[in-house]
Amino acid sequence: VQLQASGGGLVQPGGSLRLSCSASERTFSEYFVAWFRQAPGKEREFVSGISWSGGSTFTQDSVKRRFTISRDNAKNTVYLQIHRLEPEDTAIYYCAAMASRQDYLSSLNRRSRNRYDYWGQGTQVTVSS
Repeated sequence: VQLQASGGGLVQPGGSLRLSCSASERTFSEYFVAWFRQAPGKEREFVSGISWSGGSTFTQDSVKRRFTISRDNAKNTVYLQIHRLEPEDTAIYYCAAMASRQDYLSSLNRRSRNRYDYWGQGTQVTVSS
């Protein structure tokens, strides 16, 4: 499965963006999909994830009031809507897919990069005035 992340860009503080993660295969609709981000000089961190049905979402506490994850399986796409962007949100945002239907239930697994089977190439988000 090939994942394509898009939607990043240069945004002023307080602005909004919607990131998209599109997949090449229909099996994408069966996977747990997450967004990670990596800021300069920092580790890649889990931001938000969504179950295959969209019925369960998990978002890091520090951003859950501003970040919303959703998916449209008919379009093989997962979205990350970000509001009220802050300079601290500047990072490369990656999407990743986990094939297991059970592993994502563990918080530790969701945050572990090696639990994911597929990764997109990342999209740069820069928040600056």
